[in-house]
Amino acid sequence: MLVAAAVCPCPPLLVPQVAAGAAPELDAARAACTDALGVLAAARPDLLVVVGPAEEGGHGTYAEGTPGSFRGFGVDADVRLGAESAEEPQRALPTSLAVAAWLLERTAWSDAPIEGLGVGEPLDAERCIDIGRDIAARADRVALLVMGDASACRTLKAPGYLDERAAPFDASVARALGKADVAALKELDTELARELKASGRASWQVLAGAAEEAGLAGALLYEDAPYGVGYLVATWS
Repeated sequence: MLVAAAVCPCPPLLVPQVAAGAAPELDAARAACTDALGVLAAARPDLLVVVGPAEEGGHGTYAEGTPGSFRGFGVDADVRLGAESAEEPQRALPTSLAVAAWLLERTAWSDAPIEGLGVGEPLDAERCIDIGRDIAARADRVALLVMGDASACRTLKAPGYLDERAAPFDASVARALGKADVAALKELDTELARELKASGRASWQVLAGAAEEAGLAGALLYEDAPYGVGYLVATWS
């Protein structure tokens, strides 16, 4: 059963080495993510599953010990999802899970086994919800670290340019995450999320499926769009 969840954004800019001189702009977001991971640790789960957007071909599971890197962003920085494994990983972490691994390393997470799951944007809501249900049944006490960004269309300089629908969409997601509103997350408009380049849609709907029977309370810790991209941090416990 799901006992706790943390929702965090997944821009590589969260990693100070990647952000370089712009790093202080996301200090508040990093602090909120640290607080959110503290809620996961306090829940003392038997299993932590990290869910995040997958690049093309990156859908699927990632075993504990899978490495990730930010070298593609011009930074000599490597991470690993949890403890090193004796098995040789078949592939590297997608960017969203590499950011999650970096967050976990900052908090020295070591309390429970970790698994990663990359979810592709084409996955429909029903499939995401079913995946969440399966995750919740994996152990007596399951925690989720849910990675994903809201819309990328909040300003003229945003990656997706300005779309007037972006701010209302992000506000609706923020309300749902802050209230642990499972029904609202299930009903997110997948086509609108795609048009607004909201990478977190699939991850949030996995959370909705996992939380169906959990009866958790939500708290919104951070909400902003510093680069025209909506970043949200929330906890469910």
